Amino acid sequence: MKFKLIYPRWGKLFRQTEFHLPPHGPVVFAAALPDYVDIGFIDENLEEIDFDEQVDIVGISMMLTVQVKRGWEIADRFRKRGVKVIFGGIATMLHAEETMLHADSVFLGEAESRMEQVLVDFKNGKLKPCYDYMDNRPDIELVGPARRDILNRNLYNYKGVQMVDLVHASRGCRFNCYPCAVSYLGGRDFRPRPVDQAVAEMASIDNNRMFIVDNSLAQDSQWEKDLFREMIPLKKKWCSHPIEDKPEILDLAAQAGAWYVYQAVFDTSDFIRERIKRYHDHGIGVEGTILLGLDSHSEDFIKELIDFLLDIELDLAEFTVLTPFPHTKAYRELEEQGRILSTDWNDFSADKVVYQPKQMSPERLQELLDRAWSTFYRDESQELKMFKLFKQVVSKEMADGTFSSRDRDLATQEFGRDLS
Repeated sequence: MKFKLIYPRWGKLFRQTEFHLPPHGPVVFAAALPDYVDIGFIDENLEEIDFDEQVDIVGISMMLTVQVKRGWEIADRFRKRGVKVIFGGIATMLHAEETMLHADSVFLGEAESRMEQVLVDFKNGKLKPCYDYMDNRPDIELVGPARRDILNRNLYNYKGVQMVDLVHASRGCRFNCYPCAVSYLGGRDFRPRPVDQAVAEMASIDNNRMFIVDNSLAQDSQWEKDLFREMIPLKKKWCSHPIEDKPEILDLAAQAGAWYVYQAVFDTSDFIRERIKRYHDHGIGVEGTILLGLDSHSEDFIKELIDFLLDIELDLAEFTVLTPFPHTKAYRELEEQGRILSTDWNDFSADKVVYQPKQMSPERLQELLDRAWSTFYRDESQELKMFKLFKQVVSKEMADGTFSSRDRDLATQEFGRDLS
């Protein structure tokens, strides 16, 4: 069976650095397919789709809301030829009813142990319009190594410099944050993979740099410590979402190769200041994720927050505006209040104001987003800050002998600075 898996293109965030990470959802899904499936993969961000290719079935994997309209267009073209199309992925789950209008089938939930029956139904001409496993999640021990072999690895670098491979060590999240849909998608129960299985997958990745994409590593202290201890011998260098703010855990994370974290900065408190300092004290860089436009945010607060970010010496910052994605607390609340101004999903990119802020006009919040980027990178460009953060990982790799001379030469050429 020839299965073509497609990842629709999507636009980068305003001012986001132009490089592409290998998508995680498709390679995890591919690992759940039976062995008899001949799978081909296209990342439309980097490759062209051959709409005339002879395939048995097309799968469209959508992670982001800004991919859905393009995903529907792709499906419509294949279905016009009579090719069956099935959708899956995070954005499919968030936009299931609309997506069903463009699909022969939608798959909702996690794919492990499920795809054999789906493909039997397809071969028998009995493909169901919807396979809904949202409330029936598979045993976490069934999660095997992702199928990274389906990727064209030469495409995922930054001007020749090897970037990161994505991996996950858990699913679910015990938190239920206002703008986030994770509790809907993966459940409120934290479901860690067995540490030995997660670490074995990390060891198998032919790349010294990883992005551990778990929603937060700060879920279970003992699990974090066990995971980091087992990762130390790998000598991998990795970034992640938050790590628990405990000295023993931060120390183990540093020993395990923590390079930098994505840390939400939501106020100007001493708690945040000290949180960032403790990361830095352990040699872990910080990219601040800054969400603007909450109801508590006045214009003066946003200006103060920008100054605060410079004062606490974040290594990088990425600014977005509140975006009410379906199935979040934000969506429910703003919809009830009649404050959502657009449901054009192409606008739900987290850099466009699609709702009525409480303390200012949408236009003013959009201006403040631009001001935040400009002010933070005024004295040191994004490129320079990236160079400094990249130099940190190079120093770690050189210390343990895992930094390649090829990467050194390419990085020095790209950044115009010596990384030694």
